[in-house]
Amino acid sequence: MNADSLRFHDENASHRLILLHGWGADADDLLMLGKEIVSKSSHRCEVVSLRAPHLHPEGVGRQWYGLFPPAWEDVPEAILSLKKRLLSFDQSSISLSKTILLGFSQGGAMALSSGCDLPFAGLIGCSAYPHPGWLPPLERPPVLILHGKDDEIVPYSACEQLVKLLENSQIPAELCSFEGGHSIPKEVVPLLQLKLSSWFS
Repeated sequence: MNADSLRFHDENASHRLILLHGWGADADDLLMLGKEIVSKSSHRCEVVSLRAPHLHPEGVGRQWYGLFPPAWEDVPEAILSLKKRLLSFDQSSISLSKTILLGFSQGGAMALSSGCDLPFAGLIGCSAYPHPGWLPPLERPPVLILHGKDDEIVPYSACEQLVKLLENSQIPAELCSFEGGHSIPKEVVPLLQLKLSSWFS
């Protein structure tokens, strides 16, 4: 482990899954999920969970930018900083074209805002939302959106907004809704495994 990430390393890995946690969580939050997603892959995959740069205002956990109240003015710098971190992975033996970026909640918003401009194999936004004024590029990686119908933290309307925005790109976004709230339930793990396999084929 280093200061800004946790890594499930495979020295023979040919592909990679990068995880972005939600507001108030930390890099360890999605690591077990990431390991489960890659466990069925026919490729050797490493899992990297990035740690958000800022301390949560309550002193436990991290944040990509202030959210309550939302510090939207800090989003452009947060995205620029994250893009630099993501591009650093492209200098390794595993390129971004063999990498999937998955984010949850605030991390999902960050994944879509930063990843649509980069050559990832695919992007997954879980319980995500669009940043104000965000417009995805015409050419972008394929996107899967997961959202609970009863999400009380990030309302379901947020994923509908995302899909509408992403419709303007050349590749349609895929939306998977589930019965439940602000979470990534076990029932969607097979879909995530299937999506990883198809994007890595």
